[in-house]
Amino acid sequence: MFDLDKWQEIWQTIARNKVRSIFTAFGVFWGILMLTILLGAGNGLENGMMGNIKGFATNSCFFYTEATTVPYHGFKKGRNWNMHNSDIKVILGNCKDIKYLAPMLFGGGGGENNTVRGDKAGTFRVRGCYPDYAKVEEQEIIWGRYINDVDVNEVRKVCFIGKNVYEKLYQKGENPLGQVIRSNGIYYTVIGVGAGMSQVQIGGRSDDMVILPFSTMQRAYNQGDIIHFMAATAKDGHDAKLLEAEIKNILKTQNNIAPEDERAVGSFNIGEQFKMFSNLFLGIKILIWIVGIGTLLAGAIGVSNIMLVSVRERTKEIGIRRALGAKPFDIISQIMNESLVLTSIAGFMGLSLGVGILSIADNIINNMPDDSNIFIKNIIINFDVALSASFILIVMGLLAGMLPAQRAMKIKAIEALSEE
Repeated sequence: MFDLDKWQEIWQTIARNKVRSIFTAFGVFWGILMLTILLGAGNGLENGMMGNIKGFATNSCFFYTEATTVPYHGFKKGRNWNMHNSDIKVILGNCKDIKYLAPMLFGGGGGENNTVRGDKAGTFRVRGCYPDYAKVEEQEIIWGRYINDVDVNEVRKVCFIGKNVYEKLYQKGENPLGQVIRSNGIYYTVIGVGAGMSQVQIGGRSDDMVILPFSTMQRAYNQGDIIHFMAATAKDGHDAKLLEAEIKNILKTQNNIAPEDERAVGSFNIGEQFKMFSNLFLGIKILIWIVGIGTLLAGAIGVSNIMLVSVRERTKEIGIRRALGAKPFDIISQIMNESLVLTSIAGFMGLSLGVGILSIADNIINNMPDDSNIFIKNIIINFDVALSASFILIVMGLLAGMLPAQRAMKIKAIEALSEE
């Protein structure tokens, strides 16, 4: 049941010590304010980093060729080699944990303004892909569709272009589907337009690419059965690092490379990079919480000190209440409630101000142009984080009142009444 007289007494006590209360509570206010802002900034940094790899399969690994460093089967070291179409079948037949395999070819720009449509031209790179590459580097489809299996099997002269290619060759809103463009002297029919969702670049941004069916590019560029680059994605729940090692061993066996040659098959693992970033941001969050809680604890100690002063000044009052039959719980609850109220008010003011500052900053960032290259996004704190901060405030308030409450309980009524 709500005791109005009890809470009025608490407010009167805080009011009597208002100057000391304000200065002491500022430590709690500042601590929760800094904790809120740091957590929001940490989330914003994480969101910005993870936004750069959004749409990119994080359990993927990639392969390319390097010169051999160990002689093997009659071949000298320093031999240059290539991956071949036959490697695809062997990898798919032996790697049970593989989900997608996407060989790629890269083509040069072919000189200035190598891509032409009518009287419009631009300089863009060419890439030959399998349909599964869209599962590795996801595309936002603006017009039409991506390369499919029929395009590859029938060696169709079609292309999927990036949004920057479209903007250079077409009027805004103009339908490009079925129209013909010329890239490096060869004509292709446009089947789709897309925008890359990730900032990760494999041979250049897909927004600036003319993407051909893999088989079409091999034939058009006289590449034979050579593969320049290969992307592989592990099945859900499987470690891409193990898949990376397995594919490297297969490529070495297929291409007469020494098993101990660690440099001939170049590779990198996006999953490992993703784990590194995740661990980095986990460490940042832990550091923020340690700093924030440390600051809050310092503020709570200040509240505890002022409550001890308050108990000492009210020794006679507490003694009279003890003499009149006040229960120990009544004395303890009053001291604890005063501490809790003082801490909570300061803390929730700091939390509210912190959330307000983050909201204003977030609106400013969201209203900036898309090309402003802001590396931080959505600098807000989640509801569960706000609840955690509120819980910490309550705990700090209770801890701050424990020592003063114990000191108040040690006051004997007869000794308190004898004091002047």
